[in-house]
Amino acid sequence: MKSFCRRGLAPLLPSLLVALAACQRPEEVPRPADLLPKERMVAVLADLQQLEAQVENSRLQPDSARSLFLAEQKKSFWQRQVTDSTLQRSYRYYGSHGKDLTEIYQAVIDTLKARQKKFDPLPVGPPAPQHH
Repeated sequence: MKSFCRRGLAPLLPSLLVALAACQRPEEVPRPADLLPKERMVAVLADLQQLEAQVENSRLQPDSARSLFLAEQKKSFWQRQVTDSTLQRSYRYYGSHGKDLTEIYQAVIDTLKARQKKFDPLPVGPPAPQHH
């Protein structure tokens, strides 16, 4: 996850994904019956971004990395009680509404930054004065 945020990709991700969705979307995507609420989309997408960064940093061979990613993705979907097809339909729907997708990815970035803060070591400062 650190490499994802440090590479400076985080600020570009929403724009790139909106542009990609805009290129592929039909005029109007109907609202799927199983549409994931934005909050759940944020959680699932943040999990996937974090998983991708962890697998990328594992330095596994490509085939092993892909197998690990798919296994962990399946586990994550099970834990979040979401299916791949539900995520795809929801993503397609939100992608046809650029503002919604931009908001979702801004929240994903904020979520990843908050998760990163949990794991970053505390800043080291001068030692506190000791009282005897």
